[in-house]
Amino acid sequence: MKKVLIHTFPVMLVFISLILINNTFNPLILKGPDFLKFYLMLVFGFYASILILQFFKERISEITYCFTGLIFLLGIVKMTRGILLGKPVGFLLLLLFLQIMVFYFIRSDNTNPR
Repeated sequence: MKKVLIHTFPVMLVFISLILINNTFNPLILKGPDFLKFYLMLVFGFYASILILQFFKERISEITYCFTGLIFLLGIVKMTRGILLGKPVGFLLLLLFLQIMVFYFIRSDNTNPR
């Protein structure tokens, strides 16, 4: 339960800032720079929570991988939407590639048995 709260806190902060700053709850309708700000805050906040767990020597749980997958899926959906609309998606593509690399690093670093 503690791990879920640690991961939920930065995600909720980002969505609260999305509501307060952009007056929407749907990040997919944001334009390019606004979505990138939102996505960077979401990714960095989430990975900061992973670093906090690793600092306290907690095991990375399956809920962490679920959160990572959902964040990645949000980026894929927005990238697909941008490609279909003919918008530049290079920076988002770079972020998704870096997210895959970090995911594999976390996955390989997590060697604790259950």
